[in-house]
Amino acid sequence: MRAQNGLESFAHRCRVYYEDTDAGGVVYYVNYLKFMERARTERLRHLGFSQHQLAGQNLLFVVHSTEARYHAPARLDDELRVTAQVVEVNRASLRFVQQVWREQDATLLCEGQFLVAAVRADTFKPRAIPPALRDAFLAGGTGTQSNAGE
Repeated sequence: MRAQNGLESFAHRCRVYYEDTDAGGVVYYVNYLKFMERARTERLRHLGFSQHQLAGQNLLFVVHSTEARYHAPARLDDELRVTAQVVEVNRASLRFVQQVWREQDATLLCEGQFLVAAVRADTFKPRAIPPALRDAFLAGGTGTQSNAGE
């Protein structure tokens, strides 16, 4: 599940708030998925695209499938670094490998893989990723390009 091309992935920093934790004072497992979603959104912004702009072009990204592994707990006030590396670009989908790290001690807390599909905003049917966005992801250090498996 780890990125195999050795390129530096995009990272988004965030902090654990009380609302992110469960009764035991640790981050509730589903909130790691939220942190990763935010990192993917910030990755788009970093490339010069916004969700609002893309929706205006009749394009939305939806999570098709995901898997996650949890290694250690994050706790209230921890500062996190959440990576978002695109390892595969298809005609109508992107595959991300993501990790959540605690900054203080560089501990890997969670890692996951996400297949994100491009769909039309009006019908939710698959659509091609616009060339400018594809080019931005390809220039941003992806692992592979493929036209299969969409």
